[in-house]
Amino acid sequence: MSIPMSIPPAFQWPVQFCLAVTAATYVASVVTSNVSQVDRLWTFLPTIYTAYFALLPLWPQQQLFYLAPYTPPALSIVPGAYSPRALMMLALIVTWMFRLSYNTYRRGLFSLKDEDYRWAILRSQLHPIIFQIVNLTFISGIQNVLLLLLGIPTYFVAIQPPQPLNGQDYGVIALSLLVLALEFTADNQQFAYQTFKHTPRRYHEHHQWLGARLDWTAADVERGFLTRGLWAWSRHPNFLCEQSFWWIMNLASLPKYPTPAELISIVRAPVFDPYALLQPLLPLTPVLALSALFFSSTRYTEGITAAKYSGYASYQARVGMFSPVDTILKGIMLALLGQKAAAEKVVWGSETKGKGKVE
Repeated sequence: MSIPMSIPPAFQWPVQFCLAVTAATYVASVVTSNVSQVDRLWTFLPTIYTAYFALLPLWPQQQLFYLAPYTPPALSIVPGAYSPRALMMLALIVTWMFRLSYNTYRRGLFSLKDEDYRWAILRSQLHPIIFQIVNLTFISGIQNVLLLLLGIPTYFVAIQPPQPLNGQDYGVIALSLLVLALEFTADNQQFAYQTFKHTPRRYHEHHQWLGARLDWTAADVERGFLTRGLWAWSRHPNFLCEQSFWWIMNLASLPKYPTPAELISIVRAPVFDPYALLQPLLPLTPVLALSALFFSSTRYTEGITAAKYSGYASYQARVGMFSPVDTILKGIMLALLGQKAAAEKVVWGSETKGKGKVE
């Protein structure tokens, strides 16, 4: 599979690899009638692309065999001249990979027989031909391109002159690890709840990770969905943390941010140039695309959940989709309308007071 030479040299191997993975995952999804092939690779592909860019000084200048990474001579990369910041980002993304891989493993999604329940529902809603078009274009195609884009922040860093880590970098490390710890806690709370809900005989509190021991009750099971712990502040705290992590990676890679004055000058220019306004946002394309995907997929997921559980509408009215600030504002608005107590009774009930309820 040849790559057009018009593609920038740094992206010739990533595009080649992305095309091969896209083709492989689509063929595998058709052969197995299971479209979760990309889901199983999601935890690894951003790390692979990040490693390629962070380790550009390591790769040979000629491709040794098909799909083997290489650094085109046109990049003029000095052997051994690694960027400390790029290596820092690689280490953080490897940490991200271990967290996601562990959660994927314990949910059983690494099993070739398992398929995300949302794909099964979407399959039932679409004509088979339309579903296969969605499978080719979005599930196998667009998602693989997005995973390639998540490696681009490291590319921006790798092509900058190498500099020692500074205080900002150590702040990025601390904030990233905090976000990953919160996401790990959200995953654990969800896994503990689902275990208690579906297989209570397998649930043992002392086997759960710290932060996930929330003393589940029969009322929690009857409600049908998780509303306590971090999930009392956000309907999807794991998705919030996931997006936050990649926003941190993306922003940490930019050498310069456009100032408000610069943006205003573009808008007030005698001849308005839309591209000049969009240009500062181009480096943010990876994370903007990721957030768009999370928002649309979350809306679809919540539609399924709301149709299944009668109390989910009250949960949506009381707790923000992602932001805890939205949760606080919703509480204030419901209080002004005199509807807060009724919504909270559905969402948390009286028996959970003090166990993760938002006061």
